[in-house]
Amino acid sequence: AGAETLKRAVELDLASRFQESLVCYQEGIDLLLQVVKATKDEAKKQRYRQKIPDWGMSCWDLSFPDGKYHKQIRIEENSTGFSYEKLFQEYLTEIVSEVWVEDPYIRHVHQASGSWLYNFLRFCEMLVKGPCKVKTINLLTSYDEGSGRIQQMSGLEEIQQSLRSYGVTLNISFSSSIHDREIRFNNGWMIKIGRGLDYFKKPQGRFSIGYCDFDLRPCHETTVDVFHTKHTKKM
Repeated sequence: AGAETLKRAVELDLASRFQESLVCYQEGIDLLLQVVKATKDEAKKQRYRQKIPDWGMSCWDLSFPDGKYHKQIRIEENSTGFSYEKLFQEYLTEIVSEVWVEDPYIRHVHQASGSWLYNFLRFCEMLVKGPCKVKTINLLTSYDEGSGRIQQMSGLEEIQQSLRSYGVTLNISFSSSIHDREIRFNNGWMIKIGRGLDYFKKPQGRFSIGYCDFDLRPCHETTVDVFHTKHTKKM
């Protein structure tokens, strides 16, 4: 059914019936993703996984003919409901296997607003839970200053080792000139957050609402910009 729907999408595309074609592409891809989940035939799984990105880009071209997309989300001061899951899950499709994180402050354990290292750990936990099948996470950050560097390296190495037990490789690189904060997925989505991963406020106490559930944690004011590019550059 998925193959037939996609065949129909191509026919409609060639006939310049773009809106109908877009619907068929979307429905066909959804059907094939269900097949990939259910089938035990590895050869069939691999064949569909190779084709789905191509059909997805055809769908993308119909949705955004100029190949560009920009969505901006403004997180207001003290607002809630902006956990990493709520912010990123929309873009973490099943074909995502590699992630790039560029943030100069993945270092301190204790900060006025919380913990940068723990925030990065929470982000990694979200990737491990899926639905994406992430195999590689590339982190570019800056070294902590003074004695904090030992704590930074110890924390990152512990995260690296823990991810390895889930079949995920964490590559860590350092730069003294990094300033930008952005997150990229290999399906083409790029998210830029003004404050990076550190946009949550420090909880009022260890037993206050929002300490565990980040959807209930008040946020600092920041802006989130979402883009899509057909070719995600690597660090």
